Amino acid sequence: MRFIHALLTAAVAACLAAGCARPVTHCVNPLTYTDIPDNDVIRVGEDYYMVSTTMYFCPGAPIMQSRDLVHWRIVDYVYDCLEDDDVYNLRNGRNAYGKGQWATSLRYENGRFWALFIANDQGKTYVYSTPKISEKWTRQVIDRPFHDASLLFEDGRVYVVWGNGEIHITELEPDLSAVKAGGVDQVLFTCPREGYMLRAEGAHIYHIGDWYYVLVIDWPSGGVRTETCWRSSTLLGEYEPKIILQGKFDGRQDGVAQGAIIQTRRGDWYAMMFQDHGAVGRIPTLQPVTWVDGWPILGDNGVPVKEFDVNLAPDGEDYVWASDEFNSEKLALVWQWNHKPLDGYWSLSARPGWLCLTTGQLATSPADARNTLTQRTFGPKCTSTVLLDGSGLKPGDFAGLSAFQSNRADIGLRRTSAGLELYALQEVSERHGRETVRVQRELLCERAEERQVQLRIRYDFDVDKAWLAYSWDGEVWTELEEPLQMRYTLDYFTGYRSALYCYSTRETGGHADFDWFRQE
Repeated sequence: MRFIHALLTAAVAACLAAGCARPVTHCVNPLTYTDIPDNDVIRVGEDYYMVSTTMYFCPGAPIMQSRDLVHWRIVDYVYDCLEDDDVYNLRNGRNAYGKGQWATSLRYENGRFWALFIANDQGKTYVYSTPKISEKWTRQVIDRPFHDASLLFEDGRVYVVWGNGEIHITELEPDLSAVKAGGVDQVLFTCPREGYMLRAEGAHIYHIGDWYYVLVIDWPSGGVRTETCWRSSTLLGEYEPKIILQGKFDGRQDGVAQGAIIQTRRGDWYAMMFQDHGAVGRIPTLQPVTWVDGWPILGDNGVPVKEFDVNLAPDGEDYVWASDEFNSEKLALVWQWNHKPLDGYWSLSARPGWLCLTTGQLATSPADARNTLTQRTFGPKCTSTVLLDGSGLKPGDFAGLSAFQSNRADIGLRRTSAGLELYALQEVSERHGRETVRVQRELLCERAEERQVQLRIRYDFDVDKAWLAYSWDGEVWTELEEPLQMRYTLDYFTGYRSALYCYSTRETGGHADFDWFRQE
């Protein structure tokens, strides 16, 4: 990737020296076609930084970097884990599914990067800052939840705009350590109640020229998700609304909305908005911005566009998912643990070239197991393949590959009193009358031919289905007939991920080794 980036940089420099027209980057939406919701985007010099929601995954609040607004690379995370409690340690039936870190506001002010977000499981707001991306972020906690918040630095004062339905503004101390005593704390404006399924949330506030702008997402009854802009000539004045982006997109009923607007050094404006896209998650789209009578109008006259040219030079490749040979001393940045990892029970050095997961806490599935390691899937179709060695499993241990969301499919090896078995199952929620119950269906159970097996999940997000498969030699594959019907459910609130897991139902200390993981 660095070699390609160097070639592109050299080509751009040569072209400019020769007097060629400035190169552009062709944008085709969706961008990375993977789960990157609730984004905020800022520019610092020539670099653009984007943050996203990852809720209960650790490390959390990924920072992505780009120079063309189209190709994004994960370069950092804001925090390792929010708290060391039962919620993040998956103890006593507690978890942060559907909660955790939400909708981070990212800003650069006074020589520091600032990231502010709510954690719904904690009922608090967290503020992190650092002088430089990839350096340690320091943290402060405000004992008050600011839903879908957005920061505004203004003349030495700091405000947070937040809420849903009613959009509030609250003043913070200049160092963002607490709510300012006696400071501004009021409703900024109220979205009408009639005619809306979803009222004004996901706020992003900007002071541009003579106007204050607050961008929010709405969902009119019978319509699609919509981006609305509210503006006022004074910060605490009367705000007026205008729809700036509305319409079905890319053959789906889902609209495109919620996100940030950003200006390039050349003066062009763009918007990063996401679209709900079924099981793959909430995927980012880039939209051009045209200013009309002082309003930022997104897309083509307020309608989302599929593709267009961005007035920036091409900048390398995406790095938000990747294959991994596990040859590094550290985990690649594309990986996140499900909740807090159990340190000392995973290793990249115990067996060089392999990821070793050791059981350290009893569990019943990958969902409540410690050290379940996840990576994003991507559309419209992809496969995740892994080589698993189950030699170190103890009786009651399970290890393998999972299509990971609330409705889940696992394939792997398990150790029973009869020996090592190859197994596959689905665990889903089903409606039985007025009740929703969890149902587990075993798809495969047979004696393992070897201690090593290749496992594969084939995802098709055009139909939101996933097929499990296995091979003993890497050449002859057996794909199970019954696919998992994937569903994006709000109890987890994230797109499907491929997960590597090893857990025990009886005793700790067993382990599973993964030689490589390949995304195609």
